[in-house]
Order: sequence, then C-alpha cells, then structure tokens
Amino acid sequence: MCLTGVDYFSTLGYQPGIAALAAGVLSPMATVVLVALTLFGALPVYRRVARESPRGEGSIAMLAKFLPRWGGKLFVLVLLGFAATDFIITMTLSAADGAAHLVENPFTPSWLHDHNLLITLVLLALLAAIFLKGFTEAIGIAVTLVGVFLALNLAVVIVGLWHVITASSLITDWTGAMTAQHGNIWAMIGVSLIVFPKLALGLSGFETGVAVMPQIEGDATDTYAKPTGRILGARKLLTTSALIMSCFLIATSFITTVLIPEKEFQSGGKANGRALAYLAHDYLGNAFGTVYDVSTIAILWFAGASAMAGLLNLVPRYLPRYGMAPEWARAVRPLVLVFAVIAFGITWYFKADVDSQGAAYATGVLVLITSAAVAVTLSAARHRERKKAIGFGIVAAIFFYTTIANVFERPEGVQVAALFILSILAVSFASRVARAFELRAIEVDFDETAMRLIDESAKHGAVRIVTHDVDRLDTDEYRDKEAEQRRESRIPGAEPIVFLEVNIKDASEFGTELHVHGRERDGYRILWVDSAAIPNSIAAILLKIRDITGKNPHVYFEWTEGNPLMNLLRFLFIGEGEVAPVTREVLRRAEPDITRRPHVHVDS
Repeated sequence: MCLTGVDYFSTLGYQPGIAALAAGVLSPMATVVLVALTLFGALPVYRRVARESPRGEGSIAMLAKFLPRWGGKLFVLVLLGFAATDFIITMTLSAADGAAHLVENPFTPSWLHDHNLLITLVLLALLAAIFLKGFTEAIGIAVTLVGVFLALNLAVVIVGLWHVITASSLITDWTGAMTAQHGNIWAMIGVSLIVFPKLALGLSGFETGVAVMPQIEGDATDTYAKPTGRILGARKLLTTSALIMSCFLIATSFITTVLIPEKEFQSGGKANGRALAYLAHDYLGNAFGTVYDVSTIAILWFAGASAMAGLLNLVPRYLPRYGMAPEWARAVRPLVLVFAVIAFGITWYFKADVDSQGAAYATGVLVLITSAAVAVTLSAARHRERKKAIGFGIVAAIFFYTTIANVFERPEGVQVAALFILSILAVSFASRVARAFELRAIEVDFDETAMRLIDESAKHGAVRIVTHDVDRLDTDEYRDKEAEQRRESRIPGAEPIVFLEVNIKDASEFGTELHVHGRERDGYRILWVDSAAIPNSIAAILLKIRDITGKNPHVYFEWTEGNPLMNLLRFLFIGEGEVAPVTREVLRRAEPDITRRPHVHVDS
C-alpha cells in the first residue's frame, strides 16, 4: 500500500491548491464529488480489475482479450502510451513539485532559488539510483515516507480544524462567499460537477495499485491459476488507501479553502502548489513547517517509485513478448536507465514546471481509469452480470465524460500522450522488424506420433522434410508434391519423406510454444503445428529434430510467387510470404556453425 501510496497520497502536496484554483470557494464541495466517484466508481472498478488480473496485468490485459490479433496489439500499444504518460509524468511532476517545496522553504539557502530544474534532475537521478540498487530497498523507503507524511498531514488537519471551529466567523465568511457567488445549493452542485474534471489528479494511484500486485505474497493455498489470497490482499490495499485518501481530501480541501486567502492560491502566491505546507508554517511554526516540507519533498520525490514500479511491471509484460522490444527490456536495471533518461528529457522540456505538466498527468490518469471501467463493464456483460454491467457502464460513461472534458479544457495533455504513443509505436515496430529473423520459439515438443515418424525417417538415412501448404490437404496433392520433390530435388525413392505443415493462428504474436503433432494419411507421413510465423517455426523444428536425432535434417521448399517486397511485408505482418529464404536466414542466425546447420533445398 505504501509503494502505491507514495503516488496516491503524495498528491496531498498539491491537490488542495489545485482544487482551490479550479473551484474557488466550492473546493470542498467539488472534492466531495471527487471522493464519491473514487469510492463508488474507481474503487469498485479496480477491485474487479484486481480479481481478473491478479498478476499485475491491469486493465490493459483485460481489454486486450476482447481485441485479439493486430488490432489488440495496436490497442495495447496505445494504452501503454497513455500509461507511460501517466507514470513518467508522475515521476517528473512529483519531483518538480518537491523542488518547488524546497526552494519555497524559508530556511533554504538563497543560492538554491531559481534552480528548480537542477534540483528536479537531481531528485530523479536519486530515484533511479534507488531502483538500480534493488527493489526491496524501494519498498522499505516507501513505508517510512508514507507513515511520516500521513502523520504530519494528520497534525496539520487537526490544527486546521481546531482553528476553523474556534473561529466561527471563518465558516460564516466562507458560506457567505459561496452564496454570493453562486446563489443557491443547486447552482453550487452544478458548478462542482462542471469543475470536477480539473480535480482528476486526485484519482491517481489506482492503476499502480494493481500493477504492484505481484509484490503481494498471498496465502499458502494460492495457486497460479487461482491466487485467492493475493486478490484479497490487493482489494484490501485498494479499499484502505481509497478510504484514507478520501478522508484527507475532504478535510484538507475544507481547511485550506476556509483558512487561506484566495490570492495566495494564485501563481506566485505562497500557497500555490503547497497549500498544506502554507498552513503548516503559518499555524505550527517554521520548525514544524520545515519538517513538513522535508517530508513532502521526500514523498513527492519518491512518488516516482510507484510509477517506476508500474513501468517495470508493464513494459516487460508486453513489449518483449510481442517482439516489440529487445530481450534486455525484460531486465530491471537497463529499463531503469531508459526511463530515467526519458524523465530527464521531459523535465528539461517542461523546465520542471508543475502546472504545465498537470494536463498530461490528468490525461494519462483518466484514460487508464476509463479503459479500466470499460474493461470491467465488458467483463460483467460477458459473465451475464446484468446489474453490475449497467453499474460499471454508468461509471465508464462518467469517466469518459471526464476525460473528454479534460481534453477540451487542456489539450496539451493529449499532445504529450500522442508523443509517447508515437514513440512507442515507432520503437515497437522497428524492434519487431529487427527481431523478425529470430527463432521465436519458446519451446518445441513433439507428440508420440510425431516422434515415431521422425525416428523412422532417421533410421532410413537423412531426415527429409517437405514443406506443404495447409490450404491443400487432399491425397492427390500429397502424391503430386512427393513426386515433384523426388524428381526436382533427386530424393532417393527408398528414403521416406515427412511433410511439414504450419498453420498460422495469430501472426501478431511473437514467441510461441510449438507443439508438433504427427499423423498418417493414406500412407503419407505428416507433421503439423500451430504457430505465429511459418519460416521461424520451420527453422526451430529443424533444429530440434537435429538435436533429437543427431543428424542435420534436409528441408525442401518451392519458390514463392509474387513481388519479393510484398512477400517480405506479408512475412512481417501475417507470418508467411518468402518462406524459403527467410527460413534459411533464421537458421543462419540461429546456428553460426555451418556444419551443424540444417540443409535448405529450393526447387524452381
């Protein structure tokens, strides 16, 4: 909870100020709307997400199930772009706000003033250093930071409420200001609903809440297929953090609105981006205020830890498996360095300005929550849970409205997200092309019949494999194909041949498990397998046959008709095309020793 809480709870450092700027004297009422949507919208949605993606896949994996093949892969890449926007901006915005708290502290040396950019970069570098050292250390730090930060905030809230209660005129002035500006309660509610999208930063943390699920130990009775204890723990985590945050949001928005002059929330004001810190200094003295500043700076700095954890969970889970990132992207430390460099670039681009990054942050948060709401709606409908489907559908509609309103209000958020999306798409497809000639076989195994056919062939001499088009499976085709290959490739009549048929199931997948099956039809020996790419699968099967029999197998092809460039594109996107030359290239890269490489024959 603390690991995800450094993101979620740290928004207290700036959320009350954002609410005051957005809603003015109606900030507490608008915050109640935010809390209601948190407890009755986002929380039920992510409790369901936790149940259906207990290994930290999140809502992205749930939606991918509804969109298979390339459509699903592209959709996942787009959502990963928004997730990257959310997580990276969490790191940069929080570090920038921590730097703002540092330079605004009265005890900060004057030489640090106006050096927000440098301070932010140092904070990001320290964050990366923590993850390079190890993930366990990051969790330990998170527990300490969250505990201290919440305790200090509780002290500020109690003192703030005491001052409000003992000075009744403050409440009278506040309610009078609301009435003067908005007339009646219905107008106040209407305005609160309208400005609610501007408060969306207070919803951050749910996606990282499910992303850290692999860190939850669960029960001893948990299994991979049914980790009941882990799911229960994650749902407790989400509920507890949502309740804690909701109480703090309401209390802090109330005391900051009532106790702080409106002008101080404006740009350049002492409460801009640091409303609770303003109260800590004003009512508890600079000594306590400095302790509060240090705690706030620390948790804002470390808010990037939950974002980093989310990225380290999401990227290896999808991109390498799709062939859209190098294999080293599965390792933690190289990825940490990549994300750190990106964070440095974003910080430099925005010049460590908190307000200018808020739109991108809110856009990423809202798109992910909206996608989660849609995912659980579709899930409930698929399981024929009509009432739940309707309820989740209403929540999805509300979040969709909130997202659209935020986009129209602050379009720069979509622009930043589009940059992330285009970058991910470009890098992903470049990586897919670069890795196209890998074996791409997670494992290769043969059933009993397939092994018998291979062994029988090996006993008669060389293992001779003839590739066969799965679209033509009649007996006459097998007879004609065998006669043609024996004639054109001069295969001795006494040596048996084995046909190999590869059936493309989903060409958008990259690494696949090859379960090779054997069958005999009218005396013809046939191996068949389901796969994502024909040439790579043939190469992997040939190498496996070599390892099993100790003999280099021979494989026989016909040239593919058509434009070579178009055939290459067909191979890249639908797994077929230039089968013979691509198979030979995959074998060449997989086996450098030419004496151990299977023999490739192609007839005209």
